Amino acid sequence: MQNYVRLDASDTVVTATQMLAAGSQVEDLTTREAIPSGHKVATTPMPKGAEVRKYAQLIGYAAVDIAAGDHVHTHNVEFRNTEVEYEFGTDLRPVTPAKEPDTFMGYRRENGSVGTRNYIAVVTSVNCSATAARRIADSFGPAELAAYPNVDGVVAFVHGTGCGMGGDGEGFEALQRVMWGYARHPNHAGVLMVGLGCEMNQIDWLLEAYGLKQGPLFQTMNIQNVAGLQKTIDAGIEKVRAMLPIANEAQRTPCPASELKVALQCGGSDAWSGITANPALGYACDLLAAQGGTGVLAETPEIYGAEHLLTRRAADRATGDKLIGLIRWWEDYTARNRGSMDNNPSPGNKKGGLTTILEKSLGAAAKGGTSPLNGVYKYAEPVTARGFTFMDSPGYDPASVTGQIAGGCNLVCFTTGRGSAFGSKPAPTIKIATNSTLASRMPDDMDIDAGTILSGETSVEEKGREIYQMFLRVASGEVSKSEAQGLGDNEFVPWLIGAVM
Repeated sequence: MQNYVRLDASDTVVTATQMLAAGSQVEDLTTREAIPSGHKVATTPMPKGAEVRKYAQLIGYAAVDIAAGDHVHTHNVEFRNTEVEYEFGTDLRPVTPAKEPDTFMGYRRENGSVGTRNYIAVVTSVNCSATAARRIADSFGPAELAAYPNVDGVVAFVHGTGCGMGGDGEGFEALQRVMWGYARHPNHAGVLMVGLGCEMNQIDWLLEAYGLKQGPLFQTMNIQNVAGLQKTIDAGIEKVRAMLPIANEAQRTPCPASELKVALQCGGSDAWSGITANPALGYACDLLAAQGGTGVLAETPEIYGAEHLLTRRAADRATGDKLIGLIRWWEDYTARNRGSMDNNPSPGNKKGGLTTILEKSLGAAAKGGTSPLNGVYKYAEPVTARGFTFMDSPGYDPASVTGQIAGGCNLVCFTTGRGSAFGSKPAPTIKIATNSTLASRMPDDMDIDAGTILSGETSVEEKGREIYQMFLRVASGEVSKSEAQGLGDNEFVPWLIGAVM
């Protein structure tokens, strides 16, 4: 393995694959200073104001004169908001349907949806009912559930909002979509919704707005009507206990891969994310699309600077315009909160070699593969299109994944270069290491090592097929590393939009 990677002939930088001392040979030049692994080396002089290019795209501007052989990073590169002419549908690559349909063993629900897990959920309308929900769920440990082998667990989905907010508008609507999405998620056999009673986010409003009907596997209650916390807990335990034998009747049956809806995520990214794991996940997404399945990319701030590549793949102009509308909303959102789109990347991302949000986004967008963009959705909105789609969300992983799961994702695939302890319920998370050093350092957390792409042991396509095959296995019940560690109870984080009053 050579000591650098060049991604395109037009790039003005290359990426060091190992720590380079000053005086190291890179292409036909000598490094002028030490370059950390994953960081960039200038391969041509760049005067102040010149474009810095990687992935054959703009990632920033020289803040000072940069000489060939210099370390190129935050100290000498500046960010500017993007200004591009958008094209729509100019890079459409029609999906060729797979010759043979793949299957997995899933749970076919009465409404036709398909689950990959079989949980009972205790969902809260407001933070005030969080303790009740947790104590109800905590009452059902391994001993209590031993008699119900087809039930994966009883899990509480609690959050810190639901009151002190407007009764309409973006924030309220987003929270209601999250609650509806979890209440009707195919990975839930039964649902108990618990409220306080006087909160802004009324359960009855949700039932009316979304046509939800109570029954043996869907129950609601609130603390004020039941007359106190302990009575609510006791009543809730009995309601869940009554659901268990019914939920346990569910059986896995062969289901087509077209029923898979995979949340495409990255967190703790590094310079290798856009070179190894993300392109491999993108290839897996293309394989899924060929089966008629769905990949859902999210984290709108983390496609900023790459959105023009996605509009070129938009199936129609309306879809492309919806994506650009999200970008404009985020520019306004950060401006009115006195922030910048370049607040992301994080310190860890920068230590891993990512300099600007433009560079990070170009790597992050690779998770979406190459197939047409068939749909763009609001946060937590039900995803109905098949193939490659996009959902608006923050870059904050728990909030983003919460929206994707609410939208119907029954699997999550999460790439990381710095390391992540993320996991999710009710949709299990598969974790992919961008580099082999991370995979060996955190073996209990990483399901797949994409660092073998960098070493030349595997190709992007081979690793993508490995990821896709793991989709099918985990969807069929194989336990992922994060799932084995019990992650997911605290990663339910609805996106809080708007004022807290």
